[in-house]
Amino acid sequence: MKKMNKEGVLKAIIDRAIKKPAFRRILGRESHFWFFHIYLRDHVTHSTANFQKELLSLTGDEKVSFLVTVAFRGSGKTTICSLSLPIWAIIGRLKKKFVVVINDTQHQSKYSFMNLKRELEDNSLLRRDMGPFKEESDEWGNYTLYLPWYDAKIVFLSIDQRIRGVKHKQYRPDLIVVDDVEDLESTRTQEGRDKTYQKFKGDILPAGDQNTKMIVIGNLLHEDSLLKRLEREIQDGRLTGIFRTHPVVDDNGKSLWLGKYPDKESLEIERKKIGSMEAWKREFLLVIVPPGDQVIKREWIQHYDAMPPREGYQYRWTKMGIDLAISERETADYTAIVGVSLFGHDKQRVVYVHPHPINKRIDFPTTLDEEKYYATMLGDGKPVEALVEDVAYQRSLPQQLAQDGFPAKGVKIGTQDKRTRLIGISAWIKSGRVLFPMEGCEKLIEQLIGFGTERHDDLVDALVIAVTAAIEARTSAWAVGKMDKI
Repeated sequence: MKKMNKEGVLKAIIDRAIKKPAFRRILGRESHFWFFHIYLRDHVTHSTANFQKELLSLTGDEKVSFLVTVAFRGSGKTTICSLSLPIWAIIGRLKKKFVVVINDTQHQSKYSFMNLKRELEDNSLLRRDMGPFKEESDEWGNYTLYLPWYDAKIVFLSIDQRIRGVKHKQYRPDLIVVDDVEDLESTRTQEGRDKTYQKFKGDILPAGDQNTKMIVIGNLLHEDSLLKRLEREIQDGRLTGIFRTHPVVDDNGKSLWLGKYPDKESLEIERKKIGSMEAWKREFLLVIVPPGDQVIKREWIQHYDAMPPREGYQYRWTKMGIDLAISERETADYTAIVGVSLFGHDKQRVVYVHPHPINKRIDFPTTLDEEKYYATMLGDGKPVEALVEDVAYQRSLPQQLAQDGFPAKGVKIGTQDKRTRLIGISAWIKSGRVLFPMEGCEKLIEQLIGFGTERHDDLVDALVIAVTAAIEARTSAWAVGKMDKI
């Protein structure tokens, strides 16, 4: 007898399942993999890749309660997680009662709802074996499907809709699929990224229960996106879960889905369909593509473990840059205060950025209080000098500080714009002569990397003021005993 390969075995089992209804129902209910290949076989247009088999296995494993999957465009992740899984999780071994699928917009929620509804209505094999199914409207105004034989619901929501506290009878959501809730626009600014993350952490996660299975799928659009934050939390042990990433090719350039892309030629054909190399890298290679006019690149950022001691250096100099914003309106800029210390011997100077800079919407009196506290803290009890841009209303801050006995100075910036001034310190950052703490400067770093696309750049402005002062410090002052004369 001729020995069958894996594809032959797969086909033989599916053929048997099609002919024997009892075997088919048992197999489909026990395994998400087999359910997908039997009941949704019209969606299996190419031989199943190993990463897809793993995804089917993980989504069907009751021990996996939190899964984040990043995969290239057209990889089948949405078909598996937003179409197949919600149905199988109810009728199969997991026996879920309340499934919620969350998309980025209501339009996309409607699209996902219609796809699943059409599958239940038009898939005669699925309807005959596992039905009946019917649509049901409800008071939420959401897209909802009710499976009466299982007393279970599938609800489709957008990321902006409320989920926390919703129930189906006594059931809280026991399967939540978060499908591509970020896009280039929502990840462009710190506020957009924070909004999505806070929605996920504050509304979506608490909506579940102890037995809730959470699946998050999407693409990598930004180093500070929801998916990247979840990846870091899982890697650091702050969040229990599994993170998987699947670009279209592995590290050796070999296709991850040989059934669809069997060779380099087929990959090249796909790339030319996309047209844009930037989109190809982002959507298929899962490379986070920075803006084309990026001033500071992430790989330039270097860190320190601890601030050097005072002893052993000819010079130690600590000051803080301040970018002042008076308004407290939601749309206003933030007041930013960034402290730096300069260490070195003669001309070999290194700037150490202090952790936890101030970045708040505060009024002028509160700014004075914050500045005095921060100046005293940086100076270990003796206030350090504040450097404030000498322009318009900001001139009043150093004057008021000086009157109160705190050292402060206005800094003239001339006619240079913000971008030019940042370029002026970029060589120091790239060469490692500006070092950042391992923790405590995340927002500052994101503003640096995303400068020009981030809505706010107050921390960058404050850093530029302080580092520029360090760069321009007079060489003559770099001598023993002249530490306080700059």
